[in-house]
Amino acid sequence: MHTDRYAPATTLPGLLQRGRGQGALIAAEDRASVADLVHGCIRWDWRWDAQVDDRHLYLARLIRDLELPLAPVVEFLSGDEDTRYRATSVLELLVLGGSEEARAALPDIVAEEDEPTPRHRMTDPHPDRDNASLLALLRDPEESERAKGAALRALSLRPPEPALIPLAPRLGAADGTRQVPYLGRAVEQLAEQAVPAAREWATSEQGWLSGLGFAVLAGHGDESDIPALVAELERRWAIQAWCGPDTLARGLARFGSKAADAVSLLRRFWLSTPHSYERPAYLEALAAMGAAGTAEAYIESLWDCEAQARLLGVGHAPDRADVRARLTYLRDDPMEEPEVREAAGARLAGLV
Repeated sequence: MHTDRYAPATTLPGLLQRGRGQGALIAAEDRASVADLVHGCIRWDWRWDAQVDDRHLYLARLIRDLELPLAPVVEFLSGDEDTRYRATSVLELLVLGGSEEARAALPDIVAEEDEPTPRHRMTDPHPDRDNASLLALLRDPEESERAKGAALRALSLRPPEPALIPLAPRLGAADGTRQVPYLGRAVEQLAEQAVPAAREWATSEQGWLSGLGFAVLAGHGDESDIPALVAELERRWAIQAWCGPDTLARGLARFGSKAADAVSLLRRFWLSTPHSYERPAYLEALAAMGAAGTAEAYIESLWDCEAQARLLGVGHAPDRADVRARLTYLRDDPMEEPEVREAAGARLAGLV
């Protein structure tokens, strides 16, 4: 199981690695053979970005609900720092779920909700400089990337500045592989004003500029941009570019059935993406386009590793006995995220 690549999305190891609900459902049918796979997902980590892709609750539930041995997870506490972190996160959740074995392994844990971390509030780094001076800084080829990033950050916190549009193609990083920080945020402020230029940027051979163009078109383009957005989604599928297609998906969702040419691609991304945090965007787009099979996807999402996916399932899964049972489970599970528990309770109350 331990390789540097995800297993195919059609296999149980691949489903579990991705945190797909279908993986949890299949695992429940064959508990005897799944323990090594679940423990492997704690011992090794396939996530490209652990800050956005969730797995801990998904894996903790598999261990608790399938009554899998906890001893291997405890043994991981003696592993390297990353393995220790994953094991600790799973054990902490199991303590919340009432596991005395997990509590014994973590004697110092306090099974209470942590205090919320205050959100960092962005502030203007140049409150005393007007837009004209910031634009002049951005035009200066001698200015550092750091200085330009600070100028763009300032502009992103102010009303839209149309004079930024012609400067955007020149605001790539020195290595040519990415944009200067905060460029996307500052351009987003311009909304529809940036669309004509974005259509040109989208055709650029510079990947960062092309990506910026498609981000603007996804958020603010019109129906004439649908073919370009679908073509870009297809290009990203062909090269297995997993980071960022959710932006295209959300953009295409705005057009509903008029963007139905994207359904097949969106379904493939939903099934296969290793970035679980992007999965909700694909499901929302499929639903907006009236794609067949969306009801089943909503049901599967009730078992998904991502809270946002579970929320979609809670809100839209069809009223069936198994769905009600899962909603009750989510409402009553002390390991579940508060917003999911609340939403499940509200949905059940509305079904009575």
